[in-house]
Amino acid sequence: MPEKPKSVVLLSGGMDSCVCAAIANQTHQLAFLHASYGQLTEAREHRAFRQIADHYNVRERLVIRLDSFAKIGGSALTDSRIGVPESGEALAPHAGIPVTYVPFRNAHFLSAATTWAEVIGASAIFIGAVAEDSSGYPDCRPEYYRAFEEVIRIGTRPETHIEIITPVIAMRKSEIVRRGAELGAPLQFTWSCYQFEDAACGACDSCRLRLRAFAEAGIPDPIAYRTRVAP
Repeated sequence: MPEKPKSVVLLSGGMDSCVCAAIANQTHQLAFLHASYGQLTEAREHRAFRQIADHYNVRERLVIRLDSFAKIGGSALTDSRIGVPESGEALAPHAGIPVTYVPFRNAHFLSAATTWAEVIGASAIFIGAVAEDSSGYPDCRPEYYRAFEEVIRIGTRPETHIEIITPVIAMRKSEIVRRGAELGAPLQFTWSCYQFEDAACGACDSCRLRLRAFAEAGIPDPIAYRTRVAP
C-alpha cells in the first residue's frame, strides 16, 4: 500500500481538535502541534495533548509557546482582569463576539503549522475549527481558512503545496461527539473548560457547549465537572 501523506494536526487538547485528529488519522500520517499561549488552563490542555498523542502513538510532536498573547491581553482566556462569563448569554443567537475570543489567535497557530509543515514535508494542516455551533469566533469561519490557504500558497516555496483541512467546521457539536465515538476518539482525555484544571466548571461557554453536545448525542460525557448546568 502507498504511504499515507503527512499532515500537521493542530491539537489543543479539546474535543473538536481530538475528533479532527481521529478523522485525519484515517488518511494521513500524523504530526501533532500544540500551542501554549498563557491560557488559564494551559497545563491541563498540555496534559490532554500528551495523552491524545500517546493514544495515537504520534512520534512527531511540537509544542510552541506564544507568550505575547498574555502580554497583549484583550481576552478572558489570557487576561486575569477579564472574568470568564458563566451566564450563557454569549451562546444566544446574535450575542456578538464573546470576551473569550483571543484576537486573531488562529493565524498564529496556522503560521507555526505552516512553517513546520514545510520543513517536514507535510501536505496538509488539520484544524478542528467549528463555525456552526460554537461561540461565534471570527477566525473559525470557512472563508477565513480559504483566505489563509491562499496566503500559504503565495508565501511558501513554489514546490510547496499545503492544504488546510477543516473536517468538523460545518458540524454541530453533537455531531462531533457522535463522529468521535464512531472513530474511537479518546474523548475521555479531552479538556474544554476555560477556567479550571482539576474538574471542569460546567458553567463557562465552552463547558455549556460540551455538555449540550453530549446530551444531544445521547452519550455520557466522560470527564468530571464541579457542577453541570442544564444544557
